[in-house]
Amino acid sequence: MALGLRLLRDGPVSDAHNLLLLTSGTLRTTDLTRSREAAVQASLAAWSGGDRDGYLAALEALCPSAADLPEPESRTQAGEEPVETFWRAYRDGMRSILHADFDRAGALLGAVLHVLRNQRDAARLLSAGTIALMLGDLATARQVLGLALAIARSEATPALLPRILEHLAYAELRAGRYHQARVHAEAGLEAVGEQPLRNVMAGLSAVLALTASIAGDRVAVTRHAESALGIAHAHGLSQAKTLAEWARARVDLGHGNAEHAAARLAPLVHAGPRRGHFGLWVMAVPCYIEAAVLAGHDADAEVDADVDHLIDQYAQWAALGADPPGPAVVLRCRALVAGHEHSEDLFNQALAQHEEVDSPYEHARTHLAYGMWLRRRRRPVEARTQLRRAVMGFDQCGADVGAQQADAELRAAGETPTAAPSGEAGTVSPMPLTPQQLRIARSVVQGATNREVARQLSISTRTVEYHLRNIFAQLGVRSRVALARALDPDPNPDPFLSTPANSSGASFPTDR
Repeated sequence: MALGLRLLRDGPVSDAHNLLLLTSGTLRTTDLTRSREAAVQASLAAWSGGDRDGYLAALEALCPSAADLPEPESRTQAGEEPVETFWRAYRDGMRSILHADFDRAGALLGAVLHVLRNQRDAARLLSAGTIALMLGDLATARQVLGLALAIARSEATPALLPRILEHLAYAELRAGRYHQARVHAEAGLEAVGEQPLRNVMAGLSAVLALTASIAGDRVAVTRHAESALGIAHAHGLSQAKTLAEWARARVDLGHGNAEHAAARLAPLVHAGPRRGHFGLWVMAVPCYIEAAVLAGHDADAEVDADVDHLIDQYAQWAALGADPPGPAVVLRCRALVAGHEHSEDLFNQALAQHEEVDSPYEHARTHLAYGMWLRRRRRPVEARTQLRRAVMGFDQCGADVGAQQADAELRAAGETPTAAPSGEAGTVSPMPLTPQQLRIARSVVQGATNREVARQLSISTRTVEYHLRNIFAQLGVRSRVALARALDPDPNPDPFLSTPANSSGASFPTDR
Protein backbone atom coordinates (compact mmCIF):
# COMPACT_ATOMS: atom_id res chain seq x y z
CA MET A 1 0.00 0.00 0.00
CA ALA A 2 2.93 2.33 0.59
CA LEU A 3 3.65 2.63 -3.14
CA GLY A 4 0.00 3.40 -3.90
CA LEU A 5 -0.03 6.18 -1.30
CA ARG A 6 3.19 7.61 -2.69
CA LEU A 7 1.75 7.67 -6.22
CA LEU A 8 -1.43 9.28 -4.92
CA ARG A 9 0.60 12.26 -3.73
CA ASP A 10 3.37 12.33 -6.31
CA GLY A 11 2.61 10.25 -9.38
CA PRO A 12 0.00 9.18 -11.95
CA VAL A 13 -3.21 8.88 -9.98
CA SER A 14 -4.63 6.16 -12.26
CA ASP A 15 -1.69 3.97 -11.24
CA ALA A 16 -2.32 4.86 -7.60
CA HIS A 17 -6.00 3.94 -7.94
CA ASN A 18 -5.32 0.56 -9.53
CA LEU A 19 -2.63 -0.35 -7.00
CA LEU A 20 -4.67 0.73 -3.99
CA LEU A 21 -7.79 -1.05 -5.20
CA LEU A 22 -5.75 -4.21 -5.76
CA THR A 23 -4.29 -3.86 -2.27
CA SER A 24 -7.79 -3.46 -0.82
CA GLY A 25 -8.89 -6.72 -2.41
CA THR A 26 -5.78 -8.57 -1.26
CA LEU A 27 -6.20 -7.46 2.35
CA ARG A 28 -9.94 -8.11 2.49
CA THR A 29 -9.64 -11.58 4.03
CA THR A 30 -6.72 -10.81 6.34
CA ASP A 31 -7.03 -7.21 7.52
CA LEU A 32 -10.38 -5.58 6.78
CA THR A 33 -9.40 -2.32 8.49
CA ARG A 34 -6.38 -1.81 6.22
CA SER A 35 -8.41 -3.03 3.25
CA ARG A 36 -10.90 -0.25 3.84
CA GLU A 37 -8.13 2.30 4.29
CA ALA A 38 -6.73 1.30 0.89
CA ALA A 39 -10.21 1.56 -0.67
CA VAL A 40 -10.70 5.07 0.72
CA GLN A 41 -7.34 6.14 -0.68
CA ALA A 42 -8.25 4.52 -4.02
CA SER A 43 -11.43 6.62 -4.10
CA LEU A 44 -9.36 9.77 -3.54
CA ALA A 45 -7.09 8.80 -6.43
CA ALA A 46 -10.11 8.25 -8.71
CA TRP A 47 -11.58 11.60 -7.67
CA SER A 48 -8.33 13.44 -8.45
CA GLY A 49 -8.20 11.76 -11.83
CA GLY A 50 -11.84 12.39 -12.69
CA ASP A 51 -12.55 8.64 -12.92
CA ARG A 52 -16.19 8.34 -11.93
CA ASP A 53 -16.42 4.58 -12.46
CA GLY A 54 -13.18 4.07 -10.55
CA TYR A 55 -14.57 6.12 -7.69
CA LEU A 56 -17.69 3.96 -7.51
CA ALA A 57 -15.58 0.80 -7.64
CA ALA A 58 -13.51 2.00 -4.68
CA LEU A 59 -16.68 2.71 -2.71
CA GLU A 60 -17.96 -0.80 -3.36
CA ALA A 61 -14.72 -2.23 -1.94
CA LEU A 62 -15.49 -0.65 1.44
CA CYS A 63 -18.29 -3.06 2.32
CA PRO A 64 -17.58 -6.62 1.19
CA SER A 65 -20.40 -9.10 1.58
CA ALA A 66 -20.21 -11.87 4.16
CA ALA A 67 -19.63 -14.34 1.33
CA ASP A 68 -16.35 -12.55 0.50
CA LEU A 69 -15.01 -13.17 4.03
CA PRO A 70 -13.85 -16.34 5.74
CA GLU A 71 -16.22 -17.71 8.36
CA PRO A 72 -14.37 -16.43 11.49
CA GLU A 73 -13.92 -12.96 10.00
CA SER A 74 -17.55 -12.86 8.99
CA ARG A 75 -18.66 -13.64 12.54
CA THR A 76 -16.23 -11.04 13.94
CA GLN A 77 -17.52 -8.33 11.65
CA ALA A 78 -21.12 -9.28 12.36
CA GLY A 79 -20.44 -8.44 16.00
CA GLU A 80 -19.17 -4.96 15.08
CA GLU A 81 -22.45 -3.50 13.95
CA PRO A 82 -21.54 0.17 14.61
CA VAL A 83 -18.47 -0.19 12.38
CA GLU A 84 -20.47 -1.80 9.60
CA THR A 85 -23.18 0.83 9.91
CA PHE A 86 -20.56 3.58 9.63
CA TRP A 87 -19.01 2.18 6.46
CA ARG A 88 -22.35 1.39 4.81
CA ALA A 89 -23.50 4.95 5.49
CA TYR A 90 -20.24 6.35 4.11
CA ARG A 91 -20.40 4.19 0.96
CA ASP A 92 -24.08 4.80 0.24
CA GLY A 93 -23.84 8.51 1.10
CA MET A 94 -20.93 9.17 -1.23
CA ARG A 95 -22.57 7.12 -3.94
CA SER A 96 -25.73 9.22 -3.51
CA ILE A 97 -23.67 12.38 -4.08
CA LEU A 98 -22.46 11.01 -7.41
CA HIS A 99 -26.05 10.20 -8.35
CA ALA A 100 -27.10 13.77 -7.37
CA ASP A 101 -29.36 12.57 -4.54
CA PHE A 102 -28.21 15.15 -2.01
CA ASP A 103 -31.14 14.66 0.35
CA ARG A 104 -30.28 11.00 0.85
CA ALA A 105 -26.57 11.79 0.95
CA GLY A 106 -27.08 14.36 3.70
CA ALA A 107 -29.18 11.96 5.76
CA LEU A 108 -26.61 9.16 5.47
CA LEU A 109 -23.47 11.22 5.91
CA GLY A 110 -24.68 13.29 8.86
CA ALA A 111 -23.86 10.45 11.29
CA VAL A 112 -20.52 9.85 9.52
CA LEU A 113 -19.56 13.49 9.97
CA HIS A 114 -20.54 13.34 13.64
CA VAL A 115 -18.25 10.35 14.25
CA LEU A 116 -15.30 11.83 12.37
CA ARG A 117 -15.60 15.27 13.99
CA ASN A 118 -15.64 13.83 17.52
CA GLN A 119 -12.34 11.99 17.08
CA ARG A 120 -10.26 15.20 17.12
CA ASP A 121 -7.75 13.59 14.77
CA ALA A 122 -6.31 15.70 11.92
CA ALA A 123 -6.64 12.95 9.30
CA ARG A 124 -10.23 12.13 10.33
CA LEU A 125 -11.12 15.82 10.33
CA LEU A 126 -9.67 16.15 6.84
CA SER A 127 -12.01 13.36 5.74
CA ALA A 128 -14.92 15.13 7.45
CA GLY A 129 -14.05 18.38 5.67
CA THR A 130 -13.92 16.57 2.32
CA ILE A 131 -17.38 15.09 2.90
CA ALA A 132 -18.79 18.49 3.88
CA LEU A 133 -17.31 20.04 0.74
CA MET A 134 -18.96 17.43 -1.46
CA LEU A 135 -22.28 18.05 0.28
CA GLY A 136 -21.91 21.79 -0.28
CA ASP A 137 -21.92 22.45 3.48
CA LEU A 138 -19.21 25.08 3.27
CA ALA A 139 -19.60 26.38 6.82
CA THR A 140 -18.98 22.90 8.28
CA ALA A 141 -16.14 22.28 5.83
CA ARG A 142 -14.35 25.45 6.85
CA GLN A 143 -14.91 24.76 10.55
CA VAL A 144 -13.62 21.18 10.62
CA LEU A 145 -10.75 21.85 8.22
CA GLY A 146 -9.70 24.81 10.36
CA LEU A 147 -9.63 22.52 13.38
CA ALA A 148 -7.69 19.90 11.41
CA LEU A 149 -5.17 22.58 10.48
CA ALA A 150 -4.69 23.61 14.10
CA ILE A 151 -4.18 20.00 15.20
CA ALA A 152 -1.77 19.23 12.35
CA ARG A 153 0.30 22.30 13.18
CA SER A 154 0.41 21.47 16.89
CA GLU A 155 1.42 17.88 16.18
CA ALA A 156 3.92 18.81 13.44
CA THR A 157 2.64 16.44 10.74
CA PRO A 158 4.45 17.74 7.63
CA ALA A 159 2.91 15.33 5.10
CA LEU A 160 -0.67 16.05 6.20
CA LEU A 161 -0.41 19.83 6.55
CA PRO A 162 -0.28 20.75 2.81
CA ARG A 163 -3.25 18.48 2.06
CA ILE A 164 -5.35 20.12 4.77
CA LEU A 165 -4.37 23.57 3.50
CA GLU A 166 -5.30 22.54 -0.06
CA HIS A 167 -8.81 21.51 1.03
CA LEU A 168 -9.23 24.55 3.27
CA ALA A 169 -8.15 26.87 0.44
CA TYR A 170 -10.70 25.24 -1.84
CA ALA A 171 -13.40 25.56 0.82
CA GLU A 172 -12.63 29.28 1.19
CA LEU A 173 -12.70 29.64 -2.59
CA ARG A 174 -16.12 27.96 -2.81
CA ALA A 175 -17.38 30.25 -0.05
CA GLY A 176 -16.26 33.32 -1.99
CA ARG A 177 -13.51 34.20 0.51
CA TYR A 178 -10.81 34.71 -2.07
CA HIS A 179 -8.26 36.48 0.12
CA GLN A 180 -8.36 33.64 2.65
CA ALA A 181 -8.17 31.04 -0.12
CA ARG A 182 -5.00 32.66 -1.48
CA VAL A 183 -3.38 32.84 1.96
CA HIS A 184 -4.08 29.17 2.70
CA ALA A 185 -2.94 28.02 -0.74
CA GLU A 186 0.31 29.97 -0.44
CA ALA A 187 0.86 28.49 3.03
CA GLY A 188 0.23 25.05 1.56
CA LEU A 189 2.88 25.48 -1.10
CA GLU A 190 5.31 26.69 1.55
CA ALA A 191 4.48 23.66 3.72
CA VAL A 192 5.23 21.26 0.84
CA GLY A 193 8.88 22.28 0.98
CA GLU A 194 11.06 19.45 -0.33
CA GLN A 195 8.44 16.76 0.22
CA PRO A 196 7.43 14.61 -2.81
CA LEU A 197 3.91 16.06 -3.06
CA ARG A 198 3.63 17.30 -6.62
CA ASN A 199 -0.04 16.34 -6.93
CA VAL A 200 -0.84 18.42 -3.86
CA MET A 201 1.21 21.26 -5.36
CA ALA A 202 -0.89 21.07 -8.53
CA GLY A 203 -4.11 21.41 -6.53
CA LEU A 204 -2.75 24.36 -4.57
CA SER A 205 -1.51 26.06 -7.75
CA ALA A 206 -4.92 25.61 -9.39
CA VAL A 207 -6.61 27.31 -6.42
CA LEU A 208 -4.09 30.16 -6.61
CA ALA A 209 -4.83 30.54 -10.33
CA LEU A 210 -8.54 30.85 -9.56
CA THR A 211 -7.99 33.43 -6.82
CA ALA A 212 -5.73 35.42 -9.16
CA SER A 213 -8.41 35.28 -11.87
CA ILE A 214 -10.81 37.09 -9.52
CA ALA A 215 -8.30 39.91 -9.20
CA GLY A 216 -7.67 39.80 -12.95
CA ASP A 217 -3.92 39.30 -12.51
CA ARG A 218 -3.13 37.71 -15.87
CA VAL A 219 0.56 37.17 -15.07
CA ALA A 220 -0.22 35.37 -11.80
CA VAL A 221 -2.99 33.29 -13.40
CA THR A 222 -0.66 32.18 -16.17
CA ARG A 223 2.13 31.30 -13.74
CA HIS A 224 -0.06 29.30 -11.37
CA ALA A 225 -2.14 27.66 -14.11
CA GLU A 226 0.94 26.53 -16.00
CA SER A 227 2.39 25.12 -12.80
CA ALA A 228 -0.81 23.18 -12.12
CA LEU A 229 -1.26 22.00 -15.71
CA GLY A 230 2.34 20.85 -16.07
CA ILE A 231 1.79 18.34 -13.27
CA ALA A 232 -1.86 17.66 -14.09
CA HIS A 233 -1.16 16.53 -17.65
CA ALA A 234 1.69 14.26 -16.56
CA HIS A 235 -0.15 12.70 -13.62
CA GLY A 236 -3.72 12.67 -14.95
CA LEU A 237 -5.11 15.18 -12.44
CA SER A 238 -8.51 16.06 -13.90
CA GLN A 239 -9.55 18.14 -10.89
CA ALA A 240 -6.49 20.42 -11.01
CA LYS A 241 -6.70 20.66 -14.81
CA THR A 242 -10.37 21.71 -14.73
CA LEU A 243 -9.76 24.40 -12.11
CA ALA A 244 -6.68 25.76 -13.92
CA GLU A 245 -8.45 25.99 -17.29
CA TRP A 246 -11.42 27.64 -15.63
CA ALA A 247 -9.07 30.22 -14.11
CA ARG A 248 -7.53 30.98 -17.51
CA ALA A 249 -10.98 31.45 -19.01
CA ARG A 250 -12.10 33.74 -16.17
CA VAL A 251 -9.15 36.07 -16.62
CA ASP A 252 -9.81 36.14 -20.40
CA LEU A 253 -13.42 37.09 -19.74
CA GLY A 254 -12.47 39.71 -17.17
CA HIS A 255 -10.17 41.39 -19.67
CA GLY A 256 -12.83 41.50 -22.39
CA ASN A 257 -11.74 38.50 -24.45
CA ALA A 258 -14.98 36.55 -24.44
CA GLU A 259 -14.04 34.61 -27.58
CA HIS A 260 -11.01 33.05 -25.88
CA ALA A 261 -12.94 32.40 -22.68
CA ALA A 262 -15.73 30.60 -24.54
CA ALA A 263 -13.22 28.56 -26.54
CA ARG A 264 -11.41 27.46 -23.36
CA LEU A 265 -14.59 26.52 -21.52
CA ALA A 266 -16.58 24.86 -24.30
CA PRO A 267 -14.74 21.49 -24.06
CA LEU A 268 -14.97 21.54 -20.27
CA VAL A 269 -18.74 21.96 -20.08
CA HIS A 270 -19.89 19.90 -23.06
CA ALA A 271 -20.26 16.13 -23.06
CA GLY A 272 -17.35 14.24 -24.56
CA PRO A 273 -13.83 13.02 -23.82
CA ARG A 274 -12.55 16.54 -23.05
CA ARG A 275 -15.26 17.39 -20.51
CA GLY A 276 -13.94 18.65 -17.20
CA HIS A 277 -13.94 16.79 -13.90
CA PHE A 278 -17.21 14.89 -13.36
CA GLY A 279 -17.81 16.61 -10.03
CA LEU A 280 -16.68 20.12 -10.99
CA TRP A 281 -17.42 20.91 -14.64
CA VAL A 282 -20.94 22.15 -13.93
CA MET A 283 -19.56 25.00 -11.77
CA ALA A 284 -17.88 26.51 -14.85
CA VAL A 285 -21.16 26.68 -16.78
CA PRO A 286 -22.14 30.26 -15.74
CA CYS A 287 -18.77 31.57 -16.87
CA TYR A 288 -19.21 29.81 -20.23
CA ILE A 289 -22.76 31.17 -20.63
CA GLU A 290 -21.56 34.72 -20.03
CA ALA A 291 -18.64 34.32 -22.44
CA ALA A 292 -20.81 32.75 -25.15
CA VAL A 293 -23.42 35.52 -24.89
CA LEU A 294 -20.86 38.34 -24.91
CA ALA A 295 -19.07 36.78 -27.87
CA GLY A 296 -22.35 36.62 -29.78
CA HIS A 297 -22.43 32.84 -30.02
CA ASP A 298 -26.04 32.72 -28.83
CA ALA A 299 -27.12 34.34 -32.12
CA ASP A 300 -26.69 30.91 -33.71
CA ALA A 301 -29.92 28.92 -33.18
CA GLU A 302 -28.06 25.65 -32.60
CA VAL A 303 -25.69 27.22 -30.09
CA ASP A 304 -28.61 29.02 -28.43
CA ALA A 305 -30.39 25.69 -27.85
CA ASP A 306 -27.16 24.27 -26.45
CA VAL A 307 -26.80 27.22 -24.06
CA ASP A 308 -30.36 26.71 -22.81
CA HIS A 309 -29.60 23.02 -22.20
CA LEU A 310 -26.48 23.86 -20.20
CA ILE A 311 -28.40 26.39 -18.09
CA ASP A 312 -31.00 23.70 -17.37
CA GLN A 313 -28.23 21.31 -16.27
CA TYR A 314 -26.71 23.97 -14.04
CA ALA A 315 -30.15 24.77 -12.61
CA GLN A 316 -30.68 21.12 -11.68
CA TRP A 317 -27.31 21.08 -9.90
CA ALA A 318 -27.90 24.42 -8.17
CA ALA A 319 -31.28 23.20 -6.90
CA LEU A 320 -29.50 20.44 -4.96
CA GLY A 321 -28.10 23.04 -2.56
CA ALA A 322 -24.43 22.25 -3.14
CA ASP A 323 -23.56 25.87 -3.96
CA PRO A 324 -25.22 28.70 -1.95
CA PRO A 325 -25.31 31.41 -4.68
CA GLY A 326 -26.29 28.85 -7.34
CA PRO A 327 -30.03 29.68 -7.56
CA ALA A 328 -29.28 33.39 -8.06
CA VAL A 329 -26.64 32.62 -10.69
CA VAL A 330 -29.18 30.46 -12.56
CA LEU A 331 -31.50 33.46 -12.81
CA ARG A 332 -28.64 35.67 -14.01
CA CYS A 333 -27.82 33.16 -16.74
CA ARG A 334 -31.45 33.01 -17.83
CA ALA A 335 -31.61 36.82 -17.87
CA LEU A 336 -28.58 36.95 -20.17
CA VAL A 337 -30.23 34.77 -22.81
CA ALA A 338 -33.90 35.72 -22.33
CA GLY A 339 -35.88 37.97 -24.59
CA HIS A 340 -35.83 41.64 -23.66
CA GLU A 341 -39.32 41.47 -22.20
CA HIS A 342 -38.23 38.86 -19.62
CA SER A 343 -34.63 39.79 -18.80
CA GLU A 344 -35.35 42.63 -16.40
CA ASP A 345 -37.64 40.56 -14.21
CA LEU A 346 -35.08 37.74 -14.12
CA PHE A 347 -32.28 40.13 -13.14
CA ASN A 348 -34.40 41.48 -10.28
CA GLN A 349 -35.25 37.97 -9.13
CA ALA A 350 -31.54 37.10 -9.18
CA LEU A 351 -30.67 40.13 -7.05
CA ALA A 352 -33.37 39.21 -4.55
CA GLN A 353 -31.93 35.70 -4.30
CA HIS A 354 -28.42 37.09 -3.77
CA GLU A 355 -29.66 38.93 -0.69
CA GLU A 356 -30.29 35.55 0.95
CA VAL A 357 -26.63 34.39 0.88
CA ASP A 358 -23.20 35.89 1.44
CA SER A 359 -21.63 35.81 -2.04
CA PRO A 360 -20.22 39.27 -2.82
CA TYR A 361 -18.43 38.28 -6.04
CA GLU A 362 -21.41 36.61 -7.71
CA HIS A 363 -23.70 39.35 -6.38
CA ALA A 364 -21.44 41.97 -7.97
CA ARG A 365 -21.38 40.06 -11.26
CA THR A 366 -25.17 40.16 -11.37
CA HIS A 367 -25.20 43.92 -10.68
CA LEU A 368 -22.64 44.36 -13.49
CA ALA A 369 -24.59 42.23 -15.97
CA TYR A 370 -27.82 44.08 -15.15
CA GLY A 371 -26.12 47.48 -15.37
CA MET A 372 -24.65 46.61 -18.78
CA TRP A 373 -28.07 45.43 -19.95
CA LEU A 374 -29.70 48.68 -18.80
CA ARG A 375 -27.04 50.87 -20.38
CA ARG A 376 -27.42 49.18 -23.74
CA ARG A 377 -31.12 49.94 -23.60
CA ARG A 378 -30.49 53.66 -23.14
CA ARG A 379 -31.37 53.69 -19.42
CA PRO A 380 -28.19 55.23 -18.03
CA VAL A 381 -29.61 56.50 -14.70
CA GLU A 382 -30.80 53.03 -13.68
CA ALA A 383 -27.63 51.49 -15.09
CA ARG A 384 -25.44 53.68 -12.92
CA THR A 385 -27.22 52.48 -9.76
CA GLN A 386 -26.45 48.85 -10.61
CA LEU A 387 -22.90 49.59 -11.73
CA ARG A 388 -22.03 51.50 -8.55
CA ARG A 389 -23.17 48.50 -6.52
CA ALA A 390 -21.07 46.25 -8.74
CA VAL A 391 -17.97 48.38 -8.09
CA MET A 392 -18.52 48.20 -4.33
CA GLY A 393 -19.11 44.45 -4.42
CA PHE A 394 -15.99 43.77 -6.47
CA ASP A 395 -13.95 46.01 -4.17
CA GLN A 396 -15.18 44.03 -1.17
CA CYS A 397 -13.73 40.75 -2.47
CA GLY A 398 -10.63 42.12 -4.19
CA ALA A 399 -11.91 41.55 -7.72
CA ASP A 400 -9.90 44.36 -9.28
CA VAL A 401 -10.63 43.53 -12.91
CA GLY A 402 -14.38 43.38 -12.20
CA ALA A 403 -14.23 46.75 -10.45
CA GLN A 404 -12.36 48.22 -13.42
CA GLN A 405 -14.90 46.80 -15.85
CA ALA A 406 -17.82 48.16 -13.82
CA ASP A 407 -16.08 51.53 -13.48
CA ALA A 408 -15.55 51.70 -17.24
CA GLU A 409 -19.24 50.92 -17.76
CA LEU A 410 -20.09 53.67 -15.28
CA ARG A 411 -18.10 56.22 -17.26
CA ALA A 412 -19.78 55.07 -20.46
CA ALA A 413 -23.14 55.52 -18.69
CA GLY A 414 -22.26 59.14 -17.94
CA GLU A 415 -20.67 58.92 -14.50
CA THR A 416 -17.95 61.54 -14.12
CA PRO A 417 -14.95 60.35 -12.08
CA THR A 418 -14.32 62.53 -9.04
CA ALA A 419 -10.56 62.32 -9.55
CA ALA A 420 -8.19 60.98 -12.13
CA PRO A 421 -6.94 57.60 -10.90
CA SER A 422 -3.57 58.01 -12.54
CA GLY A 423 -1.76 59.81 -15.32
CA GLU A 424 -2.13 63.51 -16.04
CA ALA A 425 -4.71 65.58 -14.22
CA GLY A 426 -8.15 65.32 -15.75
CA THR A 427 -7.41 62.07 -17.58
CA VAL A 428 -8.55 58.56 -16.88
CA SER A 429 -6.18 55.62 -17.22
CA PRO A 430 -8.00 53.02 -19.30
CA MET A 431 -7.74 49.29 -18.88
CA PRO A 432 -5.16 47.88 -21.32
CA LEU A 433 -6.64 46.56 -24.54
CA THR A 434 -6.16 42.93 -25.45
CA PRO A 435 -4.33 42.19 -28.74
CA GLN A 436 -7.66 41.36 -30.41
CA GLN A 437 -9.25 44.58 -29.13
CA LEU A 438 -6.27 46.59 -30.35
CA ARG A 439 -6.48 45.02 -33.84
CA ILE A 440 -10.18 45.88 -34.03
CA ALA A 441 -9.65 49.41 -32.73
CA ARG A 442 -6.84 50.10 -35.22
CA SER A 443 -8.94 48.82 -38.12
CA VAL A 444 -11.92 50.94 -37.07
CA VAL A 445 -9.95 54.18 -36.79
CA GLN A 446 -8.44 53.46 -40.21
CA GLY A 447 -11.97 53.59 -41.63
CA ALA A 448 -13.04 49.93 -41.74
CA THR A 449 -16.70 49.16 -41.13
CA ASN A 450 -17.73 46.46 -38.69
CA ARG A 451 -18.36 44.03 -41.55
CA GLU A 452 -14.94 44.75 -43.04
CA VAL A 453 -13.23 44.19 -39.69
CA ALA A 454 -15.15 40.92 -39.28
CA ARG A 455 -13.96 39.71 -42.70
CA GLN A 456 -10.37 40.74 -42.01
CA LEU A 457 -10.22 38.89 -38.69
CA SER A 458 -12.49 35.95 -39.63
CA ILE A 459 -14.97 36.65 -36.85
CA SER A 460 -18.64 37.59 -36.81
CA THR A 461 -19.91 41.14 -37.09
CA ARG A 462 -21.63 40.71 -33.75
CA THR A 463 -18.29 39.79 -32.17
CA VAL A 464 -16.77 42.99 -33.58
CA GLU A 465 -19.63 44.97 -32.04
CA TYR A 466 -19.11 43.24 -28.69
CA HIS A 467 -15.40 44.10 -28.70
CA LEU A 468 -16.12 47.70 -29.69
CA ARG A 469 -18.51 48.07 -26.76
CA ASN A 470 -15.75 46.95 -24.42
CA ILE A 471 -13.14 49.12 -26.13
CA PHE A 472 -15.30 52.24 -25.92
CA ALA A 473 -16.17 51.49 -22.27
CA GLN A 474 -12.57 50.75 -21.27
CA LEU A 475 -11.22 53.89 -22.94
CA GLY A 476 -14.14 56.04 -21.78
CA VAL A 477 -14.94 57.24 -25.31
CA ARG A 478 -18.24 57.63 -27.16
CA SER A 479 -17.33 58.10 -30.82
CA ARG A 480 -14.82 56.99 -33.44
CA VAL A 481 -13.24 60.40 -33.28
CA ALA A 482 -12.58 59.99 -29.57
CA LEU A 483 -11.34 56.43 -30.16
CA ALA A 484 -8.82 57.66 -32.71
CA ARG A 485 -7.58 60.35 -30.32
CA ALA A 486 -7.32 57.83 -27.46
CA LEU A 487 -5.15 55.54 -29.59
CA ASP A 488 -3.15 58.30 -31.23
CA PRO A 489 -3.80 61.82 -29.89
CA ASP A 490 -3.51 63.67 -33.21
CA PRO A 491 -5.15 67.15 -33.32
CA ASN A 492 -5.95 66.71 -37.03
CA PRO A 493 -7.82 63.42 -37.48
CA ASP A 494 -8.94 62.27 -40.90
CA PRO A 495 -12.33 63.59 -42.02
CA PHE A 496 -13.94 60.14 -42.20
CA LEU A 497 -13.49 59.76 -38.44
CA SER A 498 -15.74 62.70 -37.61
CA THR A 499 -18.92 60.60 -37.70
CA PRO A 500 -20.23 59.89 -34.18
CA ALA A 501 -20.80 56.34 -33.02
CA ASN A 502 -24.51 56.69 -33.73
CA SER A 503 -27.15 59.33 -33.66
CA SER A 504 -28.02 58.79 -30.00
CA GLY A 505 -24.43 59.06 -28.78
CA ALA A 506 -24.39 55.43 -27.65
CA SER A 507 -21.15 53.70 -26.90
CA PHE A 508 -20.50 51.68 -30.04
CA PRO A 509 -21.29 51.80 -33.77
CA THR A 510 -23.80 49.53 -35.46
CA ASP A 511 -23.06 50.05 -39.12
CA ARG A 512 -24.81 47.05 -40.57
